[in-house]
Amino acid sequence: MDMFEEPTDNAHEFSVSEISGAIKRTLEGEFGFVRVRGEVGRVSRPASGHLYFDLKDDRAVIAAVSWKGQVAKMQVRPEEGMEVVATGRLTTFPGQSKYQLIVDDVSPAGAGALMAMLEKRRVQLQAEGLFDPARKQPIPYLPQVIGVVTSPSGAVIRDILHRLRDRFPRHVLIWPVAVQGAKCAPEVARAIAGFNRLTPGGALPRPDLLIVARGGGSVEDLWGFNEEIVVRAAAASQIPLISAVGHETDTTLIDYAADMRAPTPTAAAELAVPVRLELISALDSLAARLSRGLAQGIGQRGQRLRDLSRALPRLDALLATPAQRMDRAAERLAGGLLLAVSRKRNLFERGAGRLSPAALTAMMVRRADRVALLADRVDGGLARRMDRAGERLTTLASRLDPALARLRAEALRNNQRDRQRLDRLADRLDALPAQRMAELQTKLDALDRMRQTLGHGETLKRGFALVRSEGKLITSRAAAEQASVLDIQFADGEMTVGAAKPAPKPKAPPKKPEQGSLF
Repeated sequence: MDMFEEPTDNAHEFSVSEISGAIKRTLEGEFGFVRVRGEVGRVSRPASGHLYFDLKDDRAVIAAVSWKGQVAKMQVRPEEGMEVVATGRLTTFPGQSKYQLIVDDVSPAGAGALMAMLEKRRVQLQAEGLFDPARKQPIPYLPQVIGVVTSPSGAVIRDILHRLRDRFPRHVLIWPVAVQGAKCAPEVARAIAGFNRLTPGGALPRPDLLIVARGGGSVEDLWGFNEEIVVRAAAASQIPLISAVGHETDTTLIDYAADMRAPTPTAAAELAVPVRLELISALDSLAARLSRGLAQGIGQRGQRLRDLSRALPRLDALLATPAQRMDRAAERLAGGLLLAVSRKRNLFERGAGRLSPAALTAMMVRRADRVALLADRVDGGLARRMDRAGERLTTLASRLDPALARLRAEALRNNQRDRQRLDRLADRLDALPAQRMAELQTKLDALDRMRQTLGHGETLKRGFALVRSEGKLITSRAAAEQASVLDIQFADGEMTVGAAKPAPKPKAPPKKPEQGSLF
C-alpha cells in the first residue's frame, strides 16, 4: 500500500477539543456526586482565594480544588497530613489532560497515615537519643572545605554557590544525589557516610562542614529525608551537618538529627560562612582600636612615670647621710686598728710568759706516764681475751667428738637402708625378664588364635572353597570359564578338575526345503 494513499476506513476523526469534551461529559455524568476519603497532601492557597490540594492513599493521588466561594463556606479547612472525607464531583481539566475533584465540603476523618507513621518514627528515634542536643557538634566559624549533598541540576546548588561566593568564597565539594523518589534516601545516606570516610589531608580534602539541601515540596516529595537510614547517617556524622530541606515551614526528621537546621538552602550558606567584607571591616576597626589603645596606653604610662619621678627625692639628698656616716667611720678606723693591735700584743705576751722549758718538760713527763699506764692496761686486756678464747675453743672441741659419732652412726644407718633397697631392686630386676616373657607369650598366643580364627582355613571349614588357576585366585564365573585347569582347595584337601565346558552354542534354525523343479 502506498504511504500517501488515503485510508479507506469510516472511523470518525475527532479534534482534540471534541475528544476532551466527550471525556469531560462522560466523567461528569458517571461521577456527578462522590465522597472520597484520603489523606490531604500538598496544599496551595494562591492569592485568588481558591484552594488546591491532593487527596492520596498508599496507592494513588487525586488532585482536588475548591473555588473561592466553596472555601468560604467550609467549616473545616484541609491541611497537609489530615485524613478527610471530601464531597464533590469529578471533572476534567482539558488544559493539562488530567481529571480533578471539585470539592464542595470537607470533614475530618482522623490523622493521616503518613503523618501518623512519621510521628511514630520520630518518637522511636528520639527515644534512642539520636535527637539529643548533647550529641550536636558546633558549626565551625570559617570552614575551609564545605561538602554539599543535593541535586546537581536544581536551583538549590546555584543558590548555595551564589550565596557563598557573595559572603566568603570557600572550596565546595558537591555529592550529586536524587532528592526525590525511591533512590533519594540510600543515595543521601551514602553521600553523608562517603564524606565522613574521606581522609584528612588526602588527595580529595575532607570537608569541615556538610550541607544537606533540597528545595520545597510536598510531604511525599520530602519523604526521603524522613527515612530512618538518612536520620541515622546524619546522627552518626563526625563532620558537623546543616540540614536545609524544604522551605521554612517544612520539617523533616533529618532536621532533628542535624547539628543545625536552616530554614532554606540559602540560609544554610549564610550560616556556614560569615561575610568576608564584614570581617575585613571588623578587622580594620579592631586594628585601629588596637593602635589607638597602644598609643593611649604608652602616653598614659609615660605621664605616670614622669609624675612618679617628680615625687622621688634628689640623688644627692639620698646619698648625703650615708656619705657622712662613711666619712665618720673612716676617721674612727685608724684609731680602732691601733687599739686592736695593742690588745692582741698584750694577750700574746701574757701567753708567751707562761710557755717556759720547765713547764714543757713537766707536761711531757705526765703524758709519758699516761702512755705507760695505757700500755699496761692493753697487755692485761689481751691476755684475758686470749684466755677466754682458749676456754671457748676447749668447750667446742669437747662437743665435737659426740657430734662426729652421731654423724658416723647416721651415715651407717643410711648406708644399710640404701643397701636393702638396692637388694629389693635387684630381686625385682631378676624377676622382670621372666614376667615380661610370660606376658609376651600370652599376647603371642592370643594373636595366633586370632590369626587362626580370621584365616581362610576356618572359612573353608564353614563350607567355602578356594579356586585357583595357574596359581591365580579365581573370583568370577567368566574367569573360571576361560581357565583350562582349576585347582579347588577344601578344608580337608585339594582337587584338580579339567577345563570347564564351553556354553552350548545356539542351534541354527532349520533350513526350509527348496521347492523342486517341475520339469
